This record gives sequence, C-alpha cells and structure tokens, in this order.
Amino acid sequence: FRLALIQLHVSAVKSENLQRACGLVREASAKGAKVVALPECFNSPYGTQYFKEYAEEIPGESTQKLSEVAKECSIYLIGGRSIPEEDGGKLYNTCTVFGPDGAMLAKHRKVHLFDINVPGKIQFKESETLSPGNNFSMFDTPYCKVGLGICYDMRFAEMAQIYSQKGCQLLIYPGAFNLTTGPAHWELLQRGRAVDNQVYVAAVSPARDEKASYVAWG
Repeated sequence: FRLALIQLHVSAVKSENLQRACGLVREASAKGAKVVALPECFNSPYGTQYFKEYAEEIPGESTQKLSEVAKECSIYLIGGRSIPEEDGGKLYNTCTVFGPDGAMLAKHRKVHLFDINVPGKIQFKESETLSPGNNFSMFDTPYCKVGLGICYDMRFAEMAQIYSQKGCQLLIYPGAFNLTTGPAHWELLQRGRAVDNQVYVAAVSPARDEKASYVAWG
C-alpha cells in the first residue's frame, strides 16, 4: 500500500490550515495513497502561547473536517496533532485517526511532553500548559496494524517496543522537531526505532517557517 506524509506550511489562521491540509490529503489520495498522515501542529502554530487559543473539544471543527475528507477519499487519515485538545479543564496534544467511513478509530494524547533546555540554543516546556496522555494508541487497517506516537514520544524506545509486541508493523510519529534537535536526532531516532523492533517507522513534520516563533526542522 502507499503511505503519504504531508509536510505543509502552517499559518496563524486555522481555517486556512484546514483548507490547505484537506486539499493536500485529496492530492495524496489521487496519487494512490491509502494511509495519509498530517504533521504535528498542522492546524495551529506550535508554542505554549498558542495552545489554549487554538484548543478544541473532540469532536470539533478540525476533527469534523478530517472525518469528512477521510470518508470522501476512502482512506485512513492520521490527523497529526490535529488540535490542542481541551477536556475537563486540561489541554492535551492530541492526534486523531479516521477510517474510510469517516469514523474515528483512535485518539492519541502525547504521552511524553517536550520539556527541554539546551543552553544557548532552545528552551521549551510543554508541561507549562499541556497534560500528558497515558495510553498506547493503535488501529487496524487491511494492510497492517499501526501504532501512534507524537514527536517526543519517538525518543522512548520502550514505547515502540510495546507497540511491536502488540503486533504493530508500522509506527507513525507526527512531529515538529526544531533546528537544534532535528539535525541531531530526527532521522536517527526513526532508524533506531525501526531497527530495534524490525518495524516500519514514518514521521512527518510541518514545513519550515523561518519567521515562526518556533521553527520546525521540516
């Protein structure tokens, strides 16, 4: 089967991001993709200052659009970190998955929050605004069983090992590594998780925007 990883420009206008993402999903489907993945933060800028402003409940505006385009294209759609999710007064970094009938198959809340301080390069602390998830998220397709992680989750070998032990043959990580962590670890971690567990690994990032407050490695 063909897997599409969509790298797209993300602006501050949610409606534009959704429109752009859905257009690229349709394009990927037209080229034969049966499983399509969007990046982390595909519909909002990445940064603790943005999470509450862009937060939605699930189901909500963004997940409705994802459901509709998955059904329209008859594909499996991994919605990146589709939204900062608001639930019970807490915010989560959440990825949703929709099947060819438009039904939600999985909802993964990022387990390992990105708290980092590299002196002179980058300091970031997701835990200032986000809460961690506590579940492993998998879904079945006619092609293989898929396990989900988000960005920093990829650094934790045990998580990938558990997915492999549960029968996953493909691991997908929507992510947004930066200009410090990206060149050092983006490809290395994917290779490591794949070799460790003898599975396929795919990761997908937003396009690089040098003007953004957080610049994705892309």
